[in-house]
Amino acid sequence: MHMADALISPVVGGTLWAATAGLASYAAKKVQNDMDEQKIPLMGVLGAFVFASQMINFTIPGTGSSGHIGGGVLLAILLGPHAAFLTIASILTVQALFFADGGLLALGCNIFNMGFIPCYIAYPFIYKPLVGTTPSQKRIMLGSIAAAVAGLQLGAFSVVLQTLFSGISALPFTTFVLLMQPIHLAIGLIEGIITAVVIGFIYQEAPQIIQPTALNPSLGAASIKKVIIVLFTLAIITGGGLSWFASSNPDGLEWSIAGINGEEELQASDEVHGYFAELQEKIAFLPDYNFKAAPASHPASVEGTEAATEATWPAVDTGTSVAGLVGSFITLILAYFIGKGLQVAAKR
Repeated sequence: MHMADALISPVVGGTLWAATAGLASYAAKKVQNDMDEQKIPLMGVLGAFVFASQMINFTIPGTGSSGHIGGGVLLAILLGPHAAFLTIASILTVQALFFADGGLLALGCNIFNMGFIPCYIAYPFIYKPLVGTTPSQKRIMLGSIAAAVAGLQLGAFSVVLQTLFSGISALPFTTFVLLMQPIHLAIGLIEGIITAVVIGFIYQEAPQIIQPTALNPSLGAASIKKVIIVLFTLAIITGGGLSWFASSNPDGLEWSIAGINGEEELQASDEVHGYFAELQEKIAFLPDYNFKAAPASHPASVEGTEAATEATWPAVDTGTSVAGLVGSFITLILAYFIGKGLQVAAKR
């Protein structure tokens, strides 16, 4: 559900940039005041895990579409909404800057849709009431699925509204919403199950992460070493190898656009969009999670090679593995140092 720049106007993009900058400032202050020091390493390793997991698109049967987890609800359950918002913002920023996944002008929209909504709406108003103060595996399953579905439904609808307010006439409101909502319902159900499995494992291994007690409100001496090692290992395996098995079908947003226009992406040719496109092309050193393609000297043969590559599954590719590992590492470092920096600033 990463929006490209062509889906929004500069006014909408700038407004959401300002809104998410304000939200990030608010979240940073809350983390400074409330964050348990023991959870700072979790910010880094969970950021890496979600980054790698987002590289695996799973097929939605019978649709020709695919989806990947957003990860906002998962992060909010484990880190709390404020640290989770900063972590998902880190992930989306790394993806946009270095991998050209989601537009730079649309970065504020993407952080709002995949960060604010799951962290500040789905988690507190859906997950927490359903799971309550006495979690169980059944309640975690119910809460995770309901929150993931609600988060994606609201996020998908927010995408439609942002294109509507941007005046994107190529995506009529009614047609677009009738394609976006059902496909993201299916994606949300799968994300909810994945979230529940991860949360269930952590609840079993280190329940203090999810349920601090009245006598021990912080993690304190509780060992989260095993959880960190497992999540880090999964991030490496997923980014370095499992990413080859991602579905080649368009994701829910691309599928919906193609259902209206016949193409998975729209084009924008004005000066502002051109500036951001040129800037992103210069910064992104692993665009589309792969090595930059060399200039084509024989277009016909290159076209044939690309067609053959698209038909291959799993797509065993060194560039994909490098992108998964490098992106996970950058995200880990960025999220960790954001948490650490805020902690140091709070002590001064």
